[in-house]
Amino acid sequence: MEERDIATVAEIKDLLEENTVSWINVQGLGDENVLRELADLFSIHALALEDVVNVPQRPKVERYDEHTLCITRMALVGDRGIEPEQVSVFISPNYVLTFQERCGDVFDPIRNRIRQGRPVIRSSGPSYLAYALLDAVIDGYYPLLETFGERLEALEDEILGNPQPVILHEIHKSKGDLLALRRAIWPQREAINALIRDENPLITKTVRLYLRDCYDHCVQIMDAIETYRELAGGLMDVYLSSVDNRQNEVMKVLTIMASIFIPLTFLAGIYGMNFEHMPELHFAWGYPFLLAVMFLLTVAMVVYFRRKGWLGWQQNEPRDRND
Repeated sequence: MEERDIATVAEIKDLLEENTVSWINVQGLGDENVLRELADLFSIHALALEDVVNVPQRPKVERYDEHTLCITRMALVGDRGIEPEQVSVFISPNYVLTFQERCGDVFDPIRNRIRQGRPVIRSSGPSYLAYALLDAVIDGYYPLLETFGERLEALEDEILGNPQPVILHEIHKSKGDLLALRRAIWPQREAINALIRDENPLITKTVRLYLRDCYDHCVQIMDAIETYRELAGGLMDVYLSSVDNRQNEVMKVLTIMASIFIPLTFLAGIYGMNFEHMPELHFAWGYPFLLAVMFLLTVAMVVYFRRKGWLGWQQNEPRDRND
């Protein structure tokens, strides 16, 4: 195994040998001259080069005379959330050529397996290497799904405890990220199925068996994404219900307070009138008597509301079935 950082395209030509397998990984699509030199060196068709440069493309598989192009979507976490990145994989009899939009990927486990001298990946040809890269891309979705599961559980706890408008923004963001993942993995399943179904001479029969595992993982990821999307939609309903319940509680308290003060206001209004012939106005104990009536009326209404369960929590003691 030999690992190099290539400065110019001309250095690659000396490394391509018939009895070896070369993996050329191109990070970044900004240099047009480099891309044209690579296209000339590997005889990349103009349409294939257009698919590589014009991102994002829908995941697919295209067969050409000297190689097969497989376009996949790699899910990475960026500053704006989930940022799927296109990875273009060219499979040929003695090399695998990959193009990434920028630096950073999920291929470090594959690099470590090659460096450690694992016999399968070092001796199974370019089709197995391409399978390993596709499998790493697909498996990279699982940590993201675990993060989404933890995020949705945390949002549910916050909604039940103290629903705030900022939580609504987090729910919308989660739904948007899940939709981006769904758009990335849905056509990828069909691309993997095309590699399994088509009789491509560059894909060995053994690798087709391994690709079935990739297909199953795509189906599992799709099911998990759909489940989390339903949970996110349910969190929206839970949030709206929690907000409505809080508003109902506030309105209930205000209504109870208004109900308590209505009779008190009624009594104060009656004896606040300036009529001359009102017998109670000349009663010596009229003022304390009226205050006592107001106090007893308030206590009676509070006790009544509490027993009805409208004020505070109603404490219902368990009753014996024999009673």
